[in-house]
Amino acid sequence: MGIKFEELTEAVGNGQSAEPGQALAVVAPEPIIIPAARPIGQRVPRLIADAGDNASLRFLDFFTANIRNPNTRAAYAVAVRAFFAWLDAKHVAPLASVRTHHVSAYVEVLGRRYRAPTVKQHLAAIRMLFDWLIVGQIFAGPNPAAAVRGPKHVVKKGKTPVLDGDEAKKLLDSIDTSTVVGLRDRALIALLVYTFARVSAALHMNVEDYYPQGKRWWLRLHEKGGKQHEMPAHHLLEHYLDAYLTAAGIGSEKASPLFRTLGGRGRKTLSVARMARQDARRMIVRRALAAGIMTRLGCHTFRATGITVYLLNGGLLEYAQQMAAHESARTTKLYDRRNDQVTLDQVERIVL
Repeated sequence: MGIKFEELTEAVGNGQSAEPGQALAVVAPEPIIIPAARPIGQRVPRLIADAGDNASLRFLDFFTANIRNPNTRAAYAVAVRAFFAWLDAKHVAPLASVRTHHVSAYVEVLGRRYRAPTVKQHLAAIRMLFDWLIVGQIFAGPNPAAAVRGPKHVVKKGKTPVLDGDEAKKLLDSIDTSTVVGLRDRALIALLVYTFARVSAALHMNVEDYYPQGKRWWLRLHEKGGKQHEMPAHHLLEHYLDAYLTAAGIGSEKASPLFRTLGGRGRKTLSVARMARQDARRMIVRRALAAGIMTRLGCHTFRATGITVYLLNGGLLEYAQQMAAHESARTTKLYDRRNDQVTLDQVERIVL
């Protein structure tokens, strides 16, 4: 995954443009290549480039060597670029002059534009970058972000939209399974519901990750942090996956992606390329609209739906935690929306 910094402008009314330097583009999967004929400063913020080649290389290493998760890498790149653009706008230079009050003032600015989780993520990225620069002897220290406190953010209930069991069944039943594309979509949505899987874990599955063990078929999910999570497949999920694999004819291609993008003439057949999260989200939105479901769905909806339906049917929270591969039961509890129905029942008691 490559990181490409570029000056972007945001269009505003009457064809005018906002000030440049406020955005960062993360381009994948282009590798970072630094040819000798091209100044390295073009790929890093000006404040870093002015500190010398060692600082620029250390900055690039922060993303390429220190951060392995591509999603974290992309998010931190946006956060860091925005901070250095703000420093440029405030004429803070050189790099060694960055102090705690600069970071604190920037956090205040972010707090007026973004919600607490975004502000905390930006602060974490800045803090982690300066730790990296200090260890590499690029910044003398102390870390200017170390003493800055982010906004308070307490979450007792998740905000992910959730379907009830009937709506989830309605969605699955509405999919036209006369084509391999419909079979793929039904299998993917069912896998998200019946395994509580993150969409990234599901899309990273290969055909070999659906395998027989004893008298049942099992699934091997590639969760974040390099963890592998294995669990038995629900009998309906087995049926959906078997139908999809048979129609697609990929059962023998063990090392190939399980869920593939569309290709060929008319984009009605499967290609050899793996689906991306954006592909899955577009598919889910399209299928939900076709099914007449008005809830604003996302890929994570089915993780929360599966957990809630499981608990409503008498499942235990500790087992839901294991199935969802959560480190803490508190995280699993955020997906538990059983109280939503209780609240609705109580509201309907207000009779005039």
